[in-house]
Amino acid sequence: MTDAAVEPDLDYIAGVTRVRAAAGVLLLDEAGRVLVVHPTYKDIWEVPGGMLEPDESPLQACEREIQEELGLALPVGDLLCVDWVPPSPPWDGGLMFLFDGGVLSGEQIAAMRLRLEELDRFEFVEPPALGQVLIPRLARRVTEALGARRDARGVYLEDGVQLARCSTP
Repeated sequence: MTDAAVEPDLDYIAGVTRVRAAAGVLLLDEAGRVLVVHPTYKDIWEVPGGMLEPDESPLQACEREIQEELGLALPVGDLLCVDWVPPSPPWDGGLMFLFDGGVLSGEQIAAMRLRLEELDRFEFVEPPALGQVLIPRLARRVTEALGARRDARGVYLEDGVQLARCSTP
């Protein structure tokens, strides 16, 4: 029997849990500071990235967001963490992916062009100060991602708290 011969159970499919998903990138400067961006549509700081569009993978979303928000075409590196964010009405629960974007050179930083309808400024923040700039859950996520980058081992988080590490082959 082929997969095409099996009729999907539409009632079952309609009841399957749906989650939102977003992808971001951890970008550092040569001093090891973390790039944070300030969206024009809310009064918080974030890392570059955003929600997945229909039929888009987390990696594709991350690459698209870097290009759209920063005007840079950068290769995205390793997946550093996946963070399960519990529901917080009106938002459903979600999966947040954070990829390694590497270290930006001075030339790359000078070439950044913010998409002004989305971002109005950026800064590089020392890792110990992330909790003063980012919302607590995102500060925990970025801090865990920095550790994952250092250890070359991805992590699984729930609400920014590490619950598991990816094993090495």
